[in-house]
Amino acid sequence: MIIDVHGRELRYFVAVAEELHFTRAAERLYVSQPALSKQIRALEQQLGAELFVRDKRGVELSPAGEVLLPYARRVLEVWTEASDALARAEAARRVRLVVGWSTSPGRDGLLPAVRSRFTERFPEAELRVRQVGWHDATVGLTDGSSDVAFAWLPLAEPERYVCTVVAEEPRLVAVPETHPLAARQVVDFAELLDEPFLALPESTGPLRDFWLAVDERGGVPPRIGAVVAGTEETYEGLVGGLGVVLVAAGNAPLLSLGGVVTRPVRGLSPSRLAVVHRANDERPLVRGYVQAARQVAAARATA
Repeated sequence: MIIDVHGRELRYFVAVAEELHFTRAAERLYVSQPALSKQIRALEQQLGAELFVRDKRGVELSPAGEVLLPYARRVLEVWTEASDALARAEAARRVRLVVGWSTSPGRDGLLPAVRSRFTERFPEAELRVRQVGWHDATVGLTDGSSDVAFAWLPLAEPERYVCTVVAEEPRLVAVPETHPLAARQVVDFAELLDEPFLALPESTGPLRDFWLAVDERGGVPPRIGAVVAGTEETYEGLVGGLGVVLVAAGNAPLLSLGGVVTRPVRGLSPSRLAVVHRANDERPLVRGYVQAARQVAAARATA
């Protein structure tokens, strides 16, 4: 036999069982004493058992009430835990998620596509996008100012992060339009070994080495013409003749303005843009954003 008992009825029963007094239990529950007595009688009818012994001396638990009490407490405790868990999950859906980026992650609508998938699942979440200077390769993850980030690989201490690659692009070389290599359709990397390079700040560690193509230099150290920490500084360094710079194909339009051209380079591995989060961050919003990014990347790969 299935008995449909409501949580409210169990709460009323437990309150009377603990107070052994209908008036005090009613005050504890913020209900009237007649309403409480009516609910207890209805529960007894549903269960087919008397839960309390009522006489002139007061109220006591019946044998059936003694049996039910620990189970009723357990059900209410579990339901309280479930309610708290639901509240935490709902709160997590509503909190703000900060997405960091250092150069535009546009990539033919990549960022809007990820946002769209994310907001479908978390419509009440507040999504903020913030730009971080090139001095921080983790784009705000290290100091906690970003929850997830569009970051270029590689990162220092990779074990601290989980990376989902969303774009893989060839590295081009950006040069002043007056540079001898500007007339070439394709440049061999060996032709760039003696060129001064615009470099990221030293704080970016292995990412600085990657954009200087240290692994492809065969031991030839790079010449640093200037250190740059943003797109404008890079453009000014190029037109000012301070050096050349490697750039991801998707970022080429940011520099291909008046006085600067970009050319493909033979002999270089591609660059990788990833959505990155801290390895120990298991918040639903973070996991949801990463999942949205992974779905968008997979859809683009099969398109």
